[in-house]
Amino acid sequence: MAIGTFKRPRVLVMTSTFPRWKGDPEPAFVYELSRRLAVDFDITVLAPRAPGSLREEQMAGLRVIRFPYFLQRMETLAMHGGGILNNLKTNPLAYLLVPFFLIGQLLSLVQLLRREPFHLIHAHWIIPQGLTAVIARFITGRKVPLVCTSHGGDLYALRGRFFRWLKRIVINKSSALTVVSRAMRDIVVDMGTASEKVHVISMGVDLKLLFTPDPAVERSDHGLLFVGRLVEVKGLRILFEALPKILMSFPKTRLTVAGSGPLEAELQEIAKELNISNHIDMLGMVPQAQLPELYRRAAVAVFPFIVTKRGVQEGFGLVQVEAMGCGCPVISGDLPSVHDIMIHGETGLLVPPGNAELLAQAIIFLLSNPEHRRTLAENGRASVLEQFDWEVIAGKYGAVYGEVIER
Repeated sequence: MAIGTFKRPRVLVMTSTFPRWKGDPEPAFVYELSRRLAVDFDITVLAPRAPGSLREEQMAGLRVIRFPYFLQRMETLAMHGGGILNNLKTNPLAYLLVPFFLIGQLLSLVQLLRREPFHLIHAHWIIPQGLTAVIARFITGRKVPLVCTSHGGDLYALRGRFFRWLKRIVINKSSALTVVSRAMRDIVVDMGTASEKVHVISMGVDLKLLFTPDPAVERSDHGLLFVGRLVEVKGLRILFEALPKILMSFPKTRLTVAGSGPLEAELQEIAKELNISNHIDMLGMVPQAQLPELYRRAAVAVFPFIVTKRGVQEGFGLVQVEAMGCGCPVISGDLPSVHDIMIHGETGLLVPPGNAELLAQAIIFLLSNPEHRRTLAENGRASVLEQFDWEVIAGKYGAVYGEVIER
């Protein structure tokens, strides 16, 4: 079938993070973007198979194909635990799955490109998806334009000359590169990428139907909330270390932790050592649909992002946008990427990353000042609604798709 006979442009989305089934608590940002773009584009998603997932299915107007790469019960490299990089860090045996993952993804992509026509490939993450797309196009001879998105981990974590060389190859072979923060754009431009090729577009949040304030819900005066994967860059350990000082001023303080990951057992041990376990509720992974209730009840949402010794840091804090969308005041580690979301003192509070003492002071200040909390919450909600609602974000990605396909 000739590609010109399709009513909507056909787009192949490649990702390693995608819901394994309906209602999966696994991060759904690629799914949310893709289903909104499916209004104007015919989208096929290529994602890794996982235990319990189907090989192929229709999901919210998307055709989803999951590539096999090992025995299905052992296909866990890309699921939970903080993603591929964190799974590798916490479980060295996971490295044994990497070559099978790369080969499985490449074989499935080659078969798809040989069998079906596409107007565009959108690879989420420069490595491995972007690199796999470049190789598959070379093998098949299909000159399908490539849009590549870096979410941060691939840009910050994969360092050294070899990975820098690989990233340059993928970026050079891409028709457009999107990054989720201005800080990341500066990095790729410093790598020699033409600035006109780079688009700063974050992932989005449903700020009109899901992550919204609810005046009927009573907000706590002493409840703290953390949402995110339990991995080093999220900085939850720093919040644990700050909690004893907070409890000296506000003994009724309770910290709710919504998330799971490789550091869960270690963090529980730290809580015992600090004698704060009785003040922490560990909920594990919480489905997206249940998160708004947590944000609406919390006095303050705290995201103490840090920069690891290897230079790894958060690419963009979607959880901050979710909290602000629900009218919850936010305190965050002060990273360059956070500046795209928050203005210190106007829409939230920023503290130096990794400093438990200053984090405790900021939390105590907000718990002591309910009026200031309300001001930050109102300003934060208005700010993110204008910039990060999915309708706005999907429109920007749709424009990039259209521009690349037209060229």
